[in-house]
Amino acid sequence: MSDTVRENGVIVAIDGPSGAGKSSLTKLLAKRLGYIHIDTGAMFRAVALMAKRSGIAANDDVGLAELCRTLEITFVRDGEGCRVLANGEDVSREIRTEEIGLLTSAVSARKPVRAALLTMQRAMGAKGGVILEGRDIGTVVFPDAEVKFFLSASAEERGRRRYLELAARGDGATLEETIAKVIQRDRQDEGREHAPLKQAADALPIDSTSLSIDEVLAVMETAVRERIAKGEKG
Repeated sequence: MSDTVRENGVIVAIDGPSGAGKSSLTKLLAKRLGYIHIDTGAMFRAVALMAKRSGIAANDDVGLAELCRTLEITFVRDGEGCRVLANGEDVSREIRTEEIGLLTSAVSARKPVRAALLTMQRAMGAKGGVILEGRDIGTVVFPDAEVKFFLSASAEERGRRRYLELAARGDGATLEETIAKVIQRDRQDEGREHAPLKQAADALPIDSTSLSIDEVLAVMETAVRERIAKGEKG
């Protein structure tokens, strides 16, 4: 891999299991660096939502391929974050339910879906200056990313964080149920045939179980800025 940077900067890949804090940290890091955040998880969730609405089963590769062929996913900046649009409709809130989360794990394992979104993601990030988070960014989407992180935390801690999020929204799920769903999601993501969740050999592992968001952010920002400085000198 070359030490130089791309036209707009480097590509930063943040992978890890559900609930590790990837989305929050990606948004914060993008803001610190002035980079664009490409929310790949939201893209898969949008596919899952539209498949559910259309009555397309999670294992219907033909139906999913046709859905992806006509689906346009865009991100619109909105204050500190961004809204997710599917064919022009704001689906930001609807894609974040537990039901869609579990369906996303199944749908995202299908080859036609991964192929379609892979093309979209690579086109969005080719010139650098982007941060992508997901489960296979550093291994499949951008194996040549200049900076890679693998962010994890214990299943219990990830379940606790998710439970607090759901409780704040008025969801009646119990802590035990939420942790069980986190473990179920891990098994699905790690065991799927196409692009399973795994750490890239050259990724920097970060266990956030006992770390604050600010502590993790500091580690990430330092690593990225060091890589950018190295590229500029090269």
